[in-house]
Amino acid sequence: MQRAIQLARSGFGMVEPNPMVGAVIVSAERHWISEGCHERFGEAHAEINAIRNAGGKTHGAQLFVSLEPCSHFGKTPPCADAVIAAGFERVVVGCDDSAPHVSGRGIQKMREAGIQVDVGVCESDAKRLIAPFEMLIHQKRPWVHAKWAMTLDGHVATGTGHSQWISCEESRAWVHQLRGRVDAIITGSGTVSADDCQLTARPPGPRRALRVVIDSTGDSVTAAGKLVQTLDQADVLVCVSQRCRQESVERLKSLGIQVFQTSSFPHVDIRAVLHELGRRKCTHVLLEAGPHLLGSFFDAGLVDEIHTFVAPKLIGGSEALAAVGGQGLARIPTAANLTSMRTVTIGEDILIEADVSRNAPSTDLQPA
Repeated sequence: MQRAIQLARSGFGMVEPNPMVGAVIVSAERHWISEGCHERFGEAHAEINAIRNAGGKTHGAQLFVSLEPCSHFGKTPPCADAVIAAGFERVVVGCDDSAPHVSGRGIQKMREAGIQVDVGVCESDAKRLIAPFEMLIHQKRPWVHAKWAMTLDGHVATGTGHSQWISCEESRAWVHQLRGRVDAIITGSGTVSADDCQLTARPPGPRRALRVVIDSTGDSVTAAGKLVQTLDQADVLVCVSQRCRQESVERLKSLGIQVFQTSSFPHVDIRAVLHELGRRKCTHVLLEAGPHLLGSFFDAGLVDEIHTFVAPKLIGGSEALAAVGGQGLARIPTAANLTSMRTVTIGEDILIEADVSRNAPSTDLQPA
């Protein structure tokens, strides 16, 4: 099952809005026969690829699959039917599929066909694998990855505002790879005004991320800016509040910019922005923003996963900017509010990745 989960992860950025799924086929004596994963949206699912790779050796064999096989007709026929036709003696499922159109029906269909079905092997890892998919299905919003680079003393800029470059070249290349696998990249008006950022993946990845700017007035995006100058590479969505004048909305649209206006005043309602991205079937979004917008997302409990580059540098100074602003927590949590911590050295930096605990306390929404 761990091999199936490992295979599934290779589908990140390729299969969304479908879940990532992997499958392994072994003989009754547990000898490896074949494996497969869901490689691309609209194409064969993991079980089908593993069955095709088995070369007809599936009768009486065992199938290990990270997610319950589907039981409905979508872009492809039901996988449960193919599993039954392949003649498996036993199917081991990492976790059930809670999507309303599946929800145990695949498991039931296989059991009714006389197959032994065991569910819940490596369940926590299998559930984490599909967490972004379930977020989109049930919460109607994408999984939010927050990324920032900071010095060892926790700063993202000096007291004078200088911030380039904190991370090393290898770390920046890693970020471009992540950009190429998400559905959207979110930033704030301050970052656009200060950095004239492009927010594209260089070189391009398998996905072309929508570039999203949170700007209550819409004034940060100009005709001369890199976001407009690179519209041929990726679309731009500017999210404004009721504070934005109609003339500004029309100006942005005349530049080829998409505009989403929330009903809030004077700030942009970031929950509404995420639900708009969910409506557009965005599964993964990357938050690359300054301390204020990062803090707004954290205060609202809307960050799901972090990617933090820690550089072997010290800035010091009481005026230096901390990575995450906003209201923050009133008290230090008694238990860790980051889980599944993993670290890796990239160049001279340390990359820390973790999930934000669903049980972590949060404050009320602080719009950007």
